[in-house]
Formats: sequence, C-alpha cells, structure tokens
Amino acid sequence: MADSGIGASVKRKEDFRFLTGRGTYIDDINRPGQTCAYILRSPHAHADIVKIDVAKAKVAPGVITVLTGADYDKGGVPCGWQIHSKDGSPMIEPPHFPLCKDKVRHVGDQVALIVAETYALAKDAAELIDVTYKEQKPIVSTGDADKPGVAQVWAAAKNNTCYDWHIGDKAAADAAFGKAAHVTKIDLVNQRLIPNAMEPRAAIGDFDRATGDYTLYTTSQNPHVIRLLMGAFVLQIPESKLRVVAPDVGGGFGSKIFHYSEEALVTWAAGKIQRPIKWTAERSESFMTDAHGRDHVSHAELALDKDGKFLGLRVSTKANMGAYLSTFAPCVPTYLYATLLAGVYTTPAIYAEVKAVFTHTVPVDAYRGAGRPEATYLLERLVEKAARETGIDRVELRRKNFIPTNAFPYQTPVALQYDSGDYFSTLDMALKASDWAGIETRRAEAKKHGKLRGIGISTYLEACGIAPSAVVGSLGARAGLYETGSIRVHPTGSVTVFTGTHSHGQGHETTFAQLVSDGLGIPIESIEVSHGDTNKIPFGMGTYGSRSLAVGGSAIVKAMDKIVKKATRIAAHLMEASVADVEFKNGTFTVAGTDKSKTFGEVALTAYVPHNYPITELEPGLEETAFYDPLNFTYPGGCHICEVEIDPDTGVTKVVNFTAVDDVGRVINPMIVEGQVHGGVTQGIGQALLEACAYDKDSGQLLTGSYMDYTMPRADDLPNFKVATHATMCTHNPLGSKGVGEVGAIGSPPAVINAVLDALAPLGVQDISMPATPLKVWQAIQAGSGRMAAE
Repeated sequence: MADSGIGASVKRKEDFRFLTGRGTYIDDINRPGQTCAYILRSPHAHADIVKIDVAKAKVAPGVITVLTGADYDKGGVPCGWQIHSKDGSPMIEPPHFPLCKDKVRHVGDQVALIVAETYALAKDAAELIDVTYKEQKPIVSTGDADKPGVAQVWAAAKNNTCYDWHIGDKAAADAAFGKAAHVTKIDLVNQRLIPNAMEPRAAIGDFDRATGDYTLYTTSQNPHVIRLLMGAFVLQIPESKLRVVAPDVGGGFGSKIFHYSEEALVTWAAGKIQRPIKWTAERSESFMTDAHGRDHVSHAELALDKDGKFLGLRVSTKANMGAYLSTFAPCVPTYLYATLLAGVYTTPAIYAEVKAVFTHTVPVDAYRGAGRPEATYLLERLVEKAARETGIDRVELRRKNFIPTNAFPYQTPVALQYDSGDYFSTLDMALKASDWAGIETRRAEAKKHGKLRGIGISTYLEACGIAPSAVVGSLGARAGLYETGSIRVHPTGSVTVFTGTHSHGQGHETTFAQLVSDGLGIPIESIEVSHGDTNKIPFGMGTYGSRSLAVGGSAIVKAMDKIVKKATRIAAHLMEASVADVEFKNGTFTVAGTDKSKTFGEVALTAYVPHNYPITELEPGLEETAFYDPLNFTYPGGCHICEVEIDPDTGVTKVVNFTAVDDVGRVINPMIVEGQVHGGVTQGIGQALLEACAYDKDSGQLLTGSYMDYTMPRADDLPNFKVATHATMCTHNPLGSKGVGEVGAIGSPPAVINAVLDALAPLGVQDISMPATPLKVWQAIQAGSGRMAAE
C-alpha cells in the first residue's frame, strides 16, 4: 500500500468531520435529563473561609442542589508522581479536595458547586451565595517563595518548599570548574505560560440508578488514568463501576493530561442528584484554572577549557508548583528537565539542583515539551553566551562539543543513555537551508532600511516516548507507562484498531491506519481507529510526551504481528501447506514456490466461518491485543535557526525566516510531521516574543486573565517555515520512530531569543528575557544606544 502506508503523506481521515462541523466534543453531548453546573470560585489568592451561606441560592429558580466543602465526603485529587529531596525525605504532598473546606489558595479555587436546570440559572444562583473570607497576604513569586517571612501556602511545607532535589556528581562538577580556563554564567527566567487549547475543558458526570455505574465524559488526553485516579482515590469506587469517555478533544498541549477537580465534582454530584450534570469552562475560567506551564528561575554556569571544550555544568533552579500538586507536576522540573541538561554535548560533569516551591497561584504541570523546553532554553542560551564571551564562532563551539555520531549508545552524566543521533547532519542541513552564510548580506540590506537583522541557532535534544515503566517507577511514578493496542479483524477483512493513546489533534486516526494498511496490506479506507472510551480499550496510558507513535504505535505493531502469525496458520491450513512455507506480503498469503494464494480477506472470513479450519489447533476469530513497555526513552534532536528583523523605533520584532531540521526517527506521514513542527514552533515563538502569565504580587490577582492581556501568536506573527527531517532510527522499538509532537516547542525559543540578541549585539545588548516584547526590546535599544553615546 505504497500510496497509503508508511512514508506516504496521506490526508488526515478525521479532518472531514472536523472541517464540516461534525466533530463530537463534550459540549455537543447532551444526556437525557441533563442539568448544568456552575462553580463559584474564590476571588482571593489567599484567604480563610469563615462562613458560607447558601440558603438563598438553594431556593433560587431552577436550582437542584448547592454543594460546598462541608458536603464533600470523598477523597482528594491525588498526585501521580513522588519526588524525594536530597536528604531522602519525600516531597510535601498536601491534600487537594475538589471543594475547598477552610481556606482558598489561589484565585479561582473551587468554593461551591451549583447545579440547576440551565447554566444561566446556576450562574444566577451563585450570586446569592454569601461567603465571608478573612483575606491574607499571598505569595506568587517563584524567586521569593522560599524567603523568610513570606506567606506560607501550607503549614507542612516549611519555607513553601515542596522538595529540594538534585542529580549528578557535585564533586566532579566542582573539580571541572576548578580547572576551567573560562566560566560563563547566566541567570534566566522561563516564564509561566497559559495553555489556551481551542476547546475549553468540559465534563459531564452521569449516574445509572439501575446499575450504580458512573460515567464521566471529559476533555482528557488519557481517560484510563483519569478512571484510575478518580475511581480509586477520589470517588473511592471500583474501576469497574466507572466509565470514562474522551470523545473528540479540541487540543490539549499537556493541559488535559491531568485529573481536575471539576471532573470529580460533576461525577460525585451526579450520584447525589441521580441526574447527569454538565460543566463547560468559560474562557476566563480556563485562564485561572487550567494547569499552567514552565515558571522556572535558574542560575547556570558552564566551564570551558582554553580550546572551548565543555568541562562542566552547574545549574540551580527554582520551580513553581502553584498552590497544589497537579498530576505529574513534580516530575517536570526534575526527571523531565535536569536529565536533559547534557543536551547534544559531551559535557563530562553535570550537577543540577531543583527546589520546588508552593505559591498562591494556579498549579503548574506539563505543557508542550514539559521540562525539555526549559532545559534546552537554559543550555542554548548559556552556550550562545559562552561563544560571545570566548570569541569562538557559535556554530563551531557547538560542533566542537557535539556527541560524535559513532559514540552511540552514549551515557550522559545525568542518568540518560541516548541510543542514536546525528547532530552534525541536522546542523549542516539547517545551516544550508537557512543560508546562514548569507546573513551579513541580509543584515547590511536591512540596515539600509533602518532595521536590525539577527540570526539565532539552537541545537537541541529531547527525551520522549515516555516511558519504561521500571525506570519511571524507580523515579517516583505511581503508574506504569506502557501502552496497549488491539486489532479486531472483521469477517470481511476490514479492521478496527483500538488504542490506549488519545488523539486531540495529532492525526492518530490516519497515522495508525497507515501502520495497519502497510502491515496487513489492506486499503486505509478499510481501517477504523477507536480511542478514548475505557469500556472499549483494555487499558491505556494516554497521549503526552510524544509517546503515541513510539509506544502506542509499537503496541499496534506487536498486535499486528500476532494477527499475521495466526492468519498465517489459517492460510497454511486452507492451502494444505506447512506454516513455514507460507509467506505474507501486500495482503496476500502465498506458498513459496507455488501459485497457491489466499487474500487477507479470505483468511479473515475463514476465521469467523470456520467450516474448513484447524479447530483443534486454533480458536475461531481474528483479534489480538498487545501491551508494549519501552526499554528506553526515545531521543529526537535537531537544529532550529531563526532570523529576525527589528524596528528600532518601535521595538517590534518580526520573525522573517525559520528553519527546523529534526531527527524524529522513522516518519510515518511526512505531512503530519510537518504540521506538528509548525504548531510546536508557533508555540515556541509565542513564548519567546509574546506570551507571559502575570500575577499581581500584592493581591495575587491574575493580571493576564483574558486575550486582552495575554498575547497569543497569530498568523501574521509567523514566517513561512522551512521544515526538513534527517532520520536516525530508534534502536529499541519496532518502528524506529522517536516522536515529533514537542520538538518544535523545544528547539525554537532559544533560537528566537538568540536571534534577537544577535540583532541587538551591535548596541551592546547582552541579555533579554522572554517574552521579548516590543517594549522590552525598545528599552534594551535605548539603554544600548545610551551606553554607546556615553562611550
């Protein structure tokens, strides 16, 4: 199936229903007898709840019930990962009840649930609830959260510290710095971001009085994990009594991985009123309740010898957890961040320490890249600064320190072992595609028009395909991270694929169908992909960490291998041949050296109509399931180059060219890969130039609570992208694929900022923080011009 199998740019099967308005999102679903919920949220960042009077709200028109923390009698929302501090003590893990009981800890915290016949009636009734608060001073700053005398988020967390963790060899790193010819130091802020998926979070809780079963319809990236966490820990019911359905989901970027309080609330309350309850977030709620991303404050130092070889790296980071621990929050600034600080380089000694702090802000968790963008930004800004300080060409400094292509598998000093890579080729391809050599000509031309031109580079690596269960279990994960794939061959030879991953924009219904079309030799039109319903899928760990193809696709391949093995035995029986003599290719079974053959469809029919069948050797039917647990992470890498032009009168930065050359292993669908890179780079440009979440330090109020204040990238902020791939195969999964979903967001931010600084370098500007807004850039230009005038 050359036109629809592996390597073909097949148009996405699922797009027809999306483009014609036939998708099924949570808000499109309406259950019989459905009610609506509104959540009363805290207007304060830090306050004691003195009293809640719901009497008037309970008798308001259309109101069915009003519930507060005093009514909630189930468990708290659990955290899925435990980190231990340097001294071996476990992290501080405070309770997180879906409704606040005695205190609110961030603006938007849940105070009361109002259920009514319509959403408008529920919202009106919320205004009748009288809550008496005793407001207290909050702490929102990551850098200040552990300082003496600031407000404490949790009494159990001294100095607001959740954990104080480290990795690497401190003595070896210190020794490396002791013999360094040059040390480069940098202080960086990786600002907090708000995810802003197109579809806001939504949930419908349903309860079946006849069976006692609960059903949750939710905007989730991993419905089985939600069922596990909510069933076992929150509602405290058997998983067999809870079904979770995640239908079409309009984007996630990590923010819909986690188990949220609203999911638990509507399901729990549905059992109480014995009617379905729908809740859909307003966009303002999304800003103040969806888990945010990033929010690191770091100091880093790089030791180099006289020739520019990296000797050692030391990093100290504070990471903001927000007010509560979200599902995977503790692992993001530790095992998804510090283990990537080797990057693509042969730095022999690395030591990193990470202190996670609580603040009176929305919880922070994984956002596209999750730790890997933070590590890459720190490393690539540091390397760029080292090049300028030492006078070594920035490309040659990177090339000098690359891991050699013949050095794989390569063991880093921060736990990970890379299996494959070729950083020299992706660098060379990107330099050529971006016309790096011609930048001075373009810079001079821009200068004629009064503009400042700059070019920046980032050579990056990420760990994804999350993850080997035994490894992550030893690192604190409270779940396995394998994946499941089932293939059901129907009597006529068509196929349904069931996957434990979840698609919310990635194109799984196409990519997975291509795998099966290629493997079984059947038309892609004969293949359907099913996901998102815990009653249909045996079990699955969902979609995040660029794992769907490398882990979920590998499970499908293993299930397909079982199908072919059984089908071959059936075909051998039909053709009266030895199993060893039967070959399978392009959808046809043949006996070697003969003209005997059977199509895949004929064998499938025989499996379900077993009139002529080896019934004593094989069961009827043709359906197989496989679980795949990876042996290692996968390691995509590459080179991103950004070119910008700055208007010095306004500070406006325009990205005029962007080149991305990525090694994502085997490519199944080049068109989808290119689309994923476009999307990731767009988010990276957004972080570098436009986006930042801000809280008022005195009140804890969210200052960027709408699109009026939080700037999202638009089409006219983006250039025409040049995207290419160079594949070195993953050595430990059957596909050779590495993952592509996050590479764009990982490699791009430092490339953009390095380009901005290159443009401003003639003015003596050495640093600028993200986002490099027009105001920041203009101020840097004025300061630089002032220095030059003074000199």
